Amino acid sequence: MRELSLDRLRTLVAIADLGSFAAAARALHLAPPTVSLHISELEERIGAPLLLRQRSQVRPSGIGETLIARARQLLADAEQALEEVGRQVQGLEGRVRLGASTGAIAYLLPQALARLGASHPGIDVQVMVLTSQETLSRLAAGALDIGLVALPQTPVGGLSVKPWRRDPVVAFLPAAWQAPRTVTPAWLAAQPLILNAPETRLSRLTTEWFAGGGQHPAPRIQLNFNDAIKSLVAAGYGATLLPHEASAQGQAVPLDPRIAMRPLRPALWRPLGIAHRAGRPEPATQHVLDALWELKQLKP
Repeated sequence: MRELSLDRLRTLVAIADLGSFAAAARALHLAPPTVSLHISELEERIGAPLLLRQRSQVRPSGIGETLIARARQLLADAEQALEEVGRQVQGLEGRVRLGASTGAIAYLLPQALARLGASHPGIDVQVMVLTSQETLSRLAAGALDIGLVALPQTPVGGLSVKPWRRDPVVAFLPAAWQAPRTVTPAWLAAQPLILNAPETRLSRLTTEWFAGGGQHPAPRIQLNFNDAIKSLVAAGYGATLLPHEASAQGQAVPLDPRIAMRPLRPALWRPLGIAHRAGRPEPATQHVLDALWELKQLKP
């Protein structure tokens, strides 16, 4: 026996507590020869006697007492580990790694996490700010459990990507501006602009929307943080195009009074999907997915 077996350590502790091989055998539901074999294997592995055998009682040797003290801690740790894993198997606890863009993290994800926290407070969601391509790559490598990604995406083997939401993209303008009721590419291209960074899917969507109207504006600044963009709009620095996100109950993001929103003509939508590894998710991951699907809002 090369490694110390928990079963054999449990036998040793039972003998020390009960004072005899026979009592330990009855308590552990083992045959007496099995109990003797466990102790013989332990003593062979340690290289010294662990128990002092007397006519009426069995007592630990000095070395045996040292091993028994360690064995109690090991058995307690093993029991705790099984309990923790059991809670994860039941979906009561667990860690879920999620990747998403700043846009989804800023408003949509907190709604889902609030729902999750109310029903499953033992689940820890670790969030990473990533582009959609980074998210899919990490999912495929096993470094993430769930991803919120822009659609469409090229299929990736071993991953499931399903449509989640389709939020309208609208113009966010300084409230002091004199703006039309609906904003066209020609009108907006003539204004100072603050747009998303070019590596984002939203940047590609807005570039295509401008190009559809024959416009190719150069923004004053490009960022990948929607809240920072809105702050600049509120300060009167320029206009932007961002998704107008609402909850499943239709509640929209509270708007800074210094910002006005206008619908676009033609309309523009930002589709998002939920990605995870194909197959049956672990219970904690499934609970997070359920909370996200409650925010599903697909509009024609």
